[in-house]
Amino acid sequence: MPLRGHLSELRKRLIICIVFFLAGFLIGLYNAPRIVTLLTDMGTQYNYKYVFIAPQELIMVYFSVAFWCGVITGIPAIAVEVYGFAKPGLYEREKKAFRFTLLFGTLCFVIGVLFAYKITLPFMLYFLIKLRIGVDVTASISIQSYVSFLLTVFLIFGVIFELPVVSVVFTLVGILKPEYLVKARKAVIVGIFLIAAVITPPDILSQIMVAVPMIGLYELSIVLCRLFTKRKKAQEEEEKEKDGDL
Repeated sequence: MPLRGHLSELRKRLIICIVFFLAGFLIGLYNAPRIVTLLTDMGTQYNYKYVFIAPQELIMVYFSVAFWCGVITGIPAIAVEVYGFAKPGLYEREKKAFRFTLLFGTLCFVIGVLFAYKITLPFMLYFLIKLRIGVDVTASISIQSYVSFLLTVFLIFGVIFELPVVSVVFTLVGILKPEYLVKARKAVIVGIFLIAAVITPPDILSQIMVAVPMIGLYELSIVLCRLFTKRKKAQEEEEKEKDGDL
């Protein structure tokens, strides 16, 4: 295909990505009040009371929610379109690796968000509201700050749960070996607890609730790295045997 053909195809795929983003944005904007209500219900059960302190604050929250709905809708479309654009120049092994990364990466991100929604955030919200006990302070939470906090935690855990995917991809391309992960285990565990201390409230239970899943994901990464390394070696040996027979 000539350069003009590649540019034409790239333009079409960019348009498709933009359409998916806009569709997700509009759907998110339409459902923003329901989504915000779902998020605020998480804190309402712990006696959170929400306010907006600027006339435009609530509408900005709606737009923020709609934007992230557009991003969530657009990222899979972008990945599919990138794959479709690069597919003619990929080997069969690379195609399988890309499809695996797309499916497994999406699944891990969703699991990370659900983990934050069901386990981490309820505990964080409960702990943070209980800090007012013994202090004559009324908790009136800015709706924009509250939703921003929740969306940030969702994003952090979604990214954290991508660790096994990154490890598998690096293994497939030959950058990472299981021996590297095993040797770095102690340093990584220390780093995980430091990260957990930064992104959680200042109490040991919250840090443990974040650090333990991260350590578990790191151990899972080691297991997956070993499995894919063995599989890669087996495929290379089969290819050598075939070449020898020829």
